[in-house]
Amino acid sequence: MDERRRRAAPWQGQWPVIGVVAVGGALGATARYGAALLWPTTGGSYPWTTLAVNVVGCALMGVLMVMITEVRAAHRLARPFLGTGVLGGFTTFSTYAVDIQRLIAAGHPAEAIACLAITPLGALAAVWGAVTGTRALLELRRRTV
Repeated sequence: MDERRRRAAPWQGQWPVIGVVAVGGALGATARYGAALLWPTTGGSYPWTTLAVNVVGCALMGVLMVMITEVRAAHRLARPFLGTGVLGGFTTFSTYAVDIQRLIAAGHPAEAIACLAITPLGALAAVWGAVTGTRALLELRRRTV
């Protein structure tokens, strides 16, 4: 009996995490779907909405990570809910891959290669810029207070 309890113990504290990731993911994916409805990408055109969603989501992730790791201790479910759930569901690197395939299938290999390069570079730049900008704003705030 003790052996079974020991094996089950690691999962006991994970159910709330799984729950907040699932709820956050549903919210983020719904927001991404809403963006695609507001700014649809037609068959062979450049997927600007996917790029924007990924860049904005990565920038928000940068701000979130500074805020919950350097500014204030957050509840243990904040990072899984907001980071993995909401922002993980919002950003869409799987759609990015499908967009590249669609561009190639539509006979636009140059746009596909551009998308292949611009999206990860834009996402990385967004995270870096958001982290750097958030830290700078926080430092400015500390100096003026």
